[in-house]
Amino acid sequence: MSDPSAPSAADPAALPLRRTTRFRQLLHSRELEFLLEAHNGISARIGEEAGFKGLWAGGLCMSAQYGVRDSNEASWTQVLEMLEFMVDATTVPILLDGDTGYGNFNNVRRLVRKLEQRGVAAVCIEDKVYPKTNSFIDGEKQQLADIDEFCSRIKAGKDAQRDDDFSIITRVEAFIAGWGLGEALRRAEAYHAAGSDGILIHSALATPREVLAFKREWGDRSPVVIVPTKYYATPTEVFREAGFSIAIWANHLLRAAIPAMQACAATLAREQNLRSVEDDVAPVREIFRLQGTSELQEAEGRYLPRQGGESRVVVLAASRGSALGELTATRPKTMVQVRGQPLLAHIVAAYNAAGIKRITVVRGYQPGAVDLPGLGYVDNPEHESTGELVSLACALDADADDGSDLYVSYGDVIFKRYIIDSLAEPAADFSIVVDTDWHESVNRGRAADYVSCSEPHSRHAFYHDVQLRRCAEDIPEAERHGEWMGFLRVGAGALPRLRTVVRELLARPEGRTAKLHHLLSELVARGEQVRVVYTTGHWLDVDSVADLVAAGSFA
Repeated sequence: MSDPSAPSAADPAALPLRRTTRFRQLLHSRELEFLLEAHNGISARIGEEAGFKGLWAGGLCMSAQYGVRDSNEASWTQVLEMLEFMVDATTVPILLDGDTGYGNFNNVRRLVRKLEQRGVAAVCIEDKVYPKTNSFIDGEKQQLADIDEFCSRIKAGKDAQRDDDFSIITRVEAFIAGWGLGEALRRAEAYHAAGSDGILIHSALATPREVLAFKREWGDRSPVVIVPTKYYATPTEVFREAGFSIAIWANHLLRAAIPAMQACAATLAREQNLRSVEDDVAPVREIFRLQGTSELQEAEGRYLPRQGGESRVVVLAASRGSALGELTATRPKTMVQVRGQPLLAHIVAAYNAAGIKRITVVRGYQPGAVDLPGLGYVDNPEHESTGELVSLACALDADADDGSDLYVSYGDVIFKRYIIDSLAEPAADFSIVVDTDWHESVNRGRAADYVSCSEPHSRHAFYHDVQLRRCAEDIPEAERHGEWMGFLRVGAGALPRLRTVVRELLARPEGRTAKLHHLLSELVARGEQVRVVYTTGHWLDVDSVADLVAAGSFA
């Protein structure tokens, strides 16, 4: 006997909302909504149980779970098959990353019909040519689709849908391809007129400057979706205030799973007994490595025009670190052990995690003790009577390569990979990272290089390029905007100018004992723009035994 209190199937108000309708509600919500990446049935279910109202079936992760590259190597029918399992495992709406639509207008309209048959709520297509390549792999080399041709894909998809609430989101890749705000707006306007239900504005910068600029100009003509994979350090409140519709956490379940699986497999093989496993998130580059992207990049090096070389690093590690006493009697500070490895090994690991392997270390005190494999070495034989600028000059003289970006940092500063990611902007000739919590250095009673900038750290700073005005140890507290953390990035095009400034500074009587902050101030005095990236924490300067103890927890 049926339950008389149960709603009647004939009553439309009693039926649950279709997934397409619920996705539309997310898209047009007055609040910022979130989608989580899922790439198979189990990850989709985990995302729903965590409380997410919708899921993102991302191209990167869908291809990675098949073990292939994000270059349309997995067929669209294979993607559809996996989507069917994901829909069966969940009740929330799914937005598919449909790459370019897998072809022209005809492919798109067939794709839309097949997605509707499988209960997928929406699809996002991007304005690049087929086959596509992941946007974070040499994005500026990638070719955008013709606007009129791409609009034909949108119109065909909208005409093909049978459910009025099925949504087609169009992903604008103008920033990825290096075309700028004007082109992004022109394409978005055309796609909106063609029937797009929302714009996904994509950027590979480590700050949200491009997407914020787009949203400010675009206004509320249609919902705007973002994917903050690269600018992940941005406070979510910035996105809310800007009025974005949806933020997509686009690859984090897969990135969290990779190190856990690797550690678990190694433990089981070695100990035949499962113990705790790591849950650190894997870098996107680790996903690319597992997909075999390195082979594709090698092939591109053989067949495509070269556009600059591999980034490189100079680590200044000539000093002893006498404040550590007997710990540096026979080795310099950079070789003091932290959690079983020298400080220098932790520094190298952080650069390697950011994909940078060309590392040169400037030695001075006890140079023979600095002997980690796989690194380049340059010696400063005058380290006791000269400053950091001489050590930098030794490294510059030993490597005449001006075709690749240069990172400079110290051999006693350990840091998180985020610091390097935040500096990796292609547009700036000179960039530094500034810690806003400069009071910590005052509390510890240690000397520090303070900075005064074009504006202090605030939410408004995300909308602008902040520039260095001065870097020194004696900046008054009222004028301090932070502490320079000892990281400098020099774009390849600016390296000849850097060499000139270093050479001319060393020609002055005081130049032989100059520090790097003198170099920064000189660059500013000569009219160079030194871009400032604000952060809080993520690094540790090892000056004392207390710092060394703290480094154990930090590492």
